[in-house]
Amino acid sequence: MKKLVYVFVFLSTCLSFSGCLKDDCEAVRTFYVWEPIWVTPGEFRVDANSIAAQALENPGKIYFYDNYVLINEVHEGIHVIDNRDPANPTFVSFIEIPGNVDMAIKDNFLYADSYVDLVTIDISDPLNIRQESRTEEVFQLNGFDPQRGYLVGFEETEQTMDIDCSNPNFGRDFWFDDFGRVLSAEANAFDAARAGAPTTSSAASIGVGGSLARFTIAFERLYAIDNMNLKVFDVAVASRPRLSSDVFVGWGIETIFPYGENLFIGANDGMYIFDNSNPDAPRQLSKFEHARACDPVYVNGDRAYVTLRDGTECQNFNNQLDIVDISNLTNPRLLVTYPMHNPHGVSFADDHLFICENDEGLKVFEASDWRGLDERMTAHLKGFTTYDVITIPSRKLAMVIGKDGFHQFDFSDPSNLQELSVIPVANK
Repeated sequence: MKKLVYVFVFLSTCLSFSGCLKDDCEAVRTFYVWEPIWVTPGEFRVDANSIAAQALENPGKIYFYDNYVLINEVHEGIHVIDNRDPANPTFVSFIEIPGNVDMAIKDNFLYADSYVDLVTIDISDPLNIRQESRTEEVFQLNGFDPQRGYLVGFEETEQTMDIDCSNPNFGRDFWFDDFGRVLSAEANAFDAARAGAPTTSSAASIGVGGSLARFTIAFERLYAIDNMNLKVFDVAVASRPRLSSDVFVGWGIETIFPYGENLFIGANDGMYIFDNSNPDAPRQLSKFEHARACDPVYVNGDRAYVTLRDGTECQNFNNQLDIVDISNLTNPRLLVTYPMHNPHGVSFADDHLFICENDEGLKVFEASDWRGLDERMTAHLKGFTTYDVITIPSRKLAMVIGKDGFHQFDFSDPSNLQELSVIPVANK
């Protein structure tokens, strides 16, 4: 109580003298500043172009199609790699697509996001690709300004500044300024504040994406998600996708995985299950809720494998694997939770579960039984980072992407994976 009295007396005294606040109420503080990145339509609405092969620099998601591996270079385009011999993968070309993150392929037509647009590209000749169409304004971003264009992201800097009592933000640890910048005393505050094997009945030639995918193809449809909506495109005519429906799912949806006649959508607060028996009108059956976290999903049989991880973007402090019983799709039930290091992408092949553990590499578990899974780790490969994995059971091939490059393994013996090749990131 005495301390409170002293503070009150001090403040009262200061207010009695005109120079008190000016002399004493000033601070030099270091803030993390996120500068908004704006892109005008004219900067990205240009036809996709195929150029000479480029080195990996900032790899994103991976996709496997007809002996080719496609690797996203975040917001720049897609590397095309000839993977007929996984021990000797060779770069073919680079497809320039501004704002690209996700992709899917049907019958030699590549569907890729370009910020808010969907572009369709004929890749039957990877050295001489041709853009067939562009569907504008189908994905949501952070906003649009008539003068500056689309707000596509933020770039972090660190600044030191003088703050005094005349500044309305004096004493605050987080605020937006008049220039659209975000300022925070903590490195992770901005992320917290801004967050708000596939099957098909078609005989079409389609590819395989990882568990972090936001694009997928099933039943002559391309399914694509943005932060809250499921977009359904009719791709019966592969060169001309047609938006057939737009389904609101919920805030913070992140990944999509098709299995049988259902779609499993990972969100930062749970896993949504949709009945896809009517491909143009997916219908929500249920939602499995979990703690707020980043949430890739992989489904095999009547089990869903959901990885949850921490980090500023994920707003979570748990690292775990949830195994969910989906035998009753209207009532998914948690079977067990296993602690993990920092799990990202996941895949399943030959009764084995493959989990990307970020800076702890790749873990493989014998998973014929969900009970006691943590006691049946058959392999743990370290020394590289891992974000996502695609397994091709017919080839006993595991393809792994991480911030330091692209790795391929032969898993004929799941207890003794053999590294076949590595494509490192430039200057790593």
